[in-house]
Amino acid sequence: MSIEENKPTQRHKAGRKPKSHPAIFRYTISLSEVENIEFLGRYDQSGMQVRANFITSCIFGKPLNVIKLDKGLIDYYMRLTTFYSQFRAIGVNYDQVVSTLKSDSPEKKALLLLSRLEKATIELARLNRQIMNLTQELEERIYGSDTQNLDQEARKKNNRKKE
Repeated sequence: MSIEENKPTQRHKAGRKPKSHPAIFRYTISLSEVENIEFLGRYDQSGMQVRANFITSCIFGKPLNVIKLDKGLIDYYMRLTTFYSQFRAIGVNYDQVVSTLKSDSPEKKALLLLSRLEKATIELARLNRQIMNLTQELEERIYGSDTQNLDQEARKKNNRKKE
């Protein structure tokens, strides 16, 4: 007997850990050009990283999550977020301007500046209403006319929580 045969087989700690259920069976399929284009389209829509996982989920009926991103909608959302932060900044500045006018300016000058500020505020409120209307139209286009019902249900839930 050689020395190597007498040593007990020990697993080394180096290397990859073996899988508990390794995938050892392979299957091959042949697709026509049209079928391949359709397959690649569905694969791209699925958002999966590995084609083998996509094929396995299709064969065994596992649900596929298809997420479609609308670049225009994402852009609208980003601009709406920017508007929101700007509105907050305007509110802070508004308070600072009014307090400064109240304390530092003569009465006539303060009234003139406050009237200008009031006109700008009315314009800002009109712009805010337009943004809200556009957002509501977008929600109706995406979700259908059920958005008003959803808004009413959400308001009812909030009122219940307040009580």
